[in-house]
Amino acid sequence: MSVLVITGTGTGVGKTVVTAGIAALARSARRRVAVLKPAQTGVAAAEPGDLADVVRLAGEVTTRELRRFAEPLAPDTAARRAGMPPVRPSEVASAAVELDQDHDLVLVEGAGGLLVRFDPDGGTLADVAWALGAAVVVVAHAGLGTLNTAALTAEALRRRGVTCAGIVIGSWPAEPDLASRCNVEDLPEVAQAPLVGAFPEGSGALSATEFAEVARRALAPSLGGEFDAKDFADAHPA
Repeated sequence: MSVLVITGTGTGVGKTVVTAGIAALARSARRRVAVLKPAQTGVAAAEPGDLADVVRLAGEVTTRELRRFAEPLAPDTAARRAGMPPVRPSEVASAAVELDQDHDLVLVEGAGGLLVRFDPDGGTLADVAWALGAAVVVVAHAGLGTLNTAALTAEALRRRGVTCAGIVIGSWPAEPDLASRCNVEDLPEVAQAPLVGAFPEGSGALSATEFAEVARRALAPSLGGEFDAKDFADAHPA
């Protein structure tokens, strides 16, 4: 299967922008792309969610959202409070397998961090990735504190036998501080995984045409782009 899971080191780190970037580059290579969102939280039924942003930025991709909860909480908590059935990892894996039948690439975008609970049994996005045998891209923020959360996320993947496809900085500041510049070299070290991208802050507000070009520069060849971690580190010395 051609399934890739996108998680974050926490909430608001840029997972949707990274997902859209990978989708945009795959589409430019004439690949059929599907994006699966197991649980959308903090968005009312009539409001556009993360998948709407992916379509706006990446263009025509197949999208599927399994469950939506209005309250901005962990999926398990939100489901319990709403009186709705939780999202089970087995349900997510089945949906990904189904989408894989008709697409060249299926992207599964999580909610929050890797170990956010989907259901009362403690099922998480890590369980989804393990069930699918899929690699995971970890999206991290640039600045102070990111090394700990990136290391913890990568360690959780290794302990479960799940491959980390690399780290992407979800929002690289226009004026990076010392911690951010140091983290360019330290993130892959602590995560024991390559730095495979960095999106400039504000990328999510671009037009689809502008975004496609930014994504090409922001993502490594393994994800369809031209990003080079050494060149990026050289351009932002500590």
